[in-house]
Amino acid sequence: QVRLVESGGGLVQAGGSLRLSCAASGLTSSTAVMGWFRQTPGKEREFVGGISWSGTTFYADSLKGRFAISRDNAKNTVYLQMNSLRPEDTALYYCAGSSTYSRPTARNMYNYWGQGIQVTVSS
Repeated sequence: QVRLVESGGGLVQAGGSLRLSCAASGLTSSTAVMGWFRQTPGKEREFVGGISWSGTTFYADSLKGRFAISRDNAKNTVYLQMNSLRPEDTALYYCAGSSTYSRPTARNMYNYWGQGIQVTVSS
């Protein structure tokens, strides 16, 4: 059974940093592309970025430079480092896994999802 569990969210002041973690069980992160999405109430779930099994990363253009994704295959864990956070980064952040696509950037290209974790950036 596949399980993705996010951790590391919380409240941070604008300009600060947070690192989210996603622990994968059942689905070996070393063989799947992992991604991060975020969602605010009333809006579509937005692609943040992804990382292939070999460590190749790809990001939404609007977030390049501030966010960075990495993975530790030995720990089956993927990370989202968020820097220079802004109030508009406030959202529920989701970890996702795709066993089908090599560079998935859309929600329907992922077949495994975590429960989401809240990130709140205060001004």
